[in-house]
Amino acid sequence: MKIKISADSTCDLSQELIDKFDISIMPLHVSLGDKDCLDGITIQPQDIYDFYAATKKLPKTGACSTEEYAEFYQGILSEGFDAIVHFTISADMSASYANAEIASRDYENVYVVDSRQLSTGIGLLVLDACDMVQQGMSASQIAERSVSRCDAARSSFIVDTLEFLYKGGRCSSLAYLGANLLQIKPCLEVKNGLIGVESKPMGRYRRCVAKYCEAILKGMTNPDPKRCFVTHTKMDEGIAEEVVEIVKSWGIFDEVLETTAGSTVTTHCGANTIGILYINDGGLKAQ
Repeated sequence: MKIKISADSTCDLSQELIDKFDISIMPLHVSLGDKDCLDGITIQPQDIYDFYAATKKLPKTGACSTEEYAEFYQGILSEGFDAIVHFTISADMSASYANAEIASRDYENVYVVDSRQLSTGIGLLVLDACDMVQQGMSASQIAERSVSRCDAARSSFIVDTLEFLYKGGRCSSLAYLGANLLQIKPCLEVKNGLIGVESKPMGRYRRCVAKYCEAILKGMTNPDPKRCFVTHTKMDEGIAEEVVEIVKSWGIFDEVLETTAGSTVTTHCGANTIGILYINDGGLKAQ
């Protein structure tokens, strides 16, 4: 059986990984004012920074319609694939899963997985699914195993400033003012499909990033050693490289992959946002 693994653009996989594993990407919508753009195709993260600098407004991100998903699936199947396993951003964060799942009902061989994650938390599940394809598992087995791992993925980021979160209406003016006065660098983590504040280290950003790395290592109770992501928006010089080297120094992961976050994380969190993402279930054995 010829199986295609696909995902929404919110998976934040690099083009190199997309090409290596032959993953199909569904670009979500990003609106710059009245201009509707497609994530990763007609808009890149730098366009968001430029738009905000010029207008002091943030773009709006949006799910694809049921019709767009149906067209996406049909295009893949027409290329000779027998089945599709598609991954979306958490259903509690977007209408993507609902629309993708509704569109899949017209096909017996399209499986939609609610990742319950964002960014490369999704990407980890996507690459794991690609590994399963290579192991000869069926599409239904891949979807079932992927669902069983969703809540084991650990997706978190440390944010330098609350400016984008405040402008996007995701924190109050009081919280924004307090964070600036106290130099709070919030750590955001996905739990139960939703993102929230996990901790609030204070001080200079580089020092807080070091604390964040220590906390991530301490929280690893049973990490899958196969791979880990260090994913970030536009960073001050040297910080991303330092985090990658710290994670490599732990000697836990066979592969530490660095990627740049796409439009969703950029729009919500802004520059100088970085995360360490991994799966904390020890690595399930494929059946």
